Amino acid sequence: MTAILPLTDFESVDIERLLDLAFGTDRHGRTAYRLRQGQSWIPAMSAGMRDMTGNLVGVIQSWPVSLRSPDGSMTPLVLVGPVAVAPDYQGAGLGKAMMQHVLDIGDRSAEYRCTMMIGDPEYYGRFFGYDAAPTQLWGIDGPVERHRLLARAPQGASLPAIGDIVPGWHGLAETGYAA
Repeated sequence: MTAILPLTDFESVDIERLLDLAFGTDRHGRTAYRLRQGQSWIPAMSAGMRDMTGNLVGVIQSWPVSLRSPDGSMTPLVLVGPVAVAPDYQGAGLGKAMMQHVLDIGDRSAEYRCTMMIGDPEYYGRFFGYDAAPTQLWGIDGPVERHRLLARAPQGASLPAIGDIVPGWHGLAETGYAA
């Protein structure tokens, strides 16, 4: 059995070790990492899972990004990912449980409602409501397969159709977002 806990309960060396195991040590060259560079993950939207022996077996991190519209206005978003599960625990639903945990927090919060990610559209669309349609006119610094650039806006929230994804939250005074 496992438990979902705040990611702050885990040592950064253990988090990095699991991410390396899941995605390789060359993962820092990926486009999503460009958006994370120089940022800290969002504690309220990041979690880890321990097994019964206390080992870290799952990690989900979320990061502050903004969509800069052509008029210069900024829309804060949460970049969800990476989601990593230790090989011995893959297929047991841990990643799905962590995703749902994080999205439930976001759905109940005014600050963390709209999320984006780079991921498998069939999986994240079917289980979590992510869609590539809203992101088709979004720019991003680095290569990305357009069908894998996904967004999710809960009922009642909307996303701008055009803009560029940039690291960090901008215009916080106007939005009320907390870092």
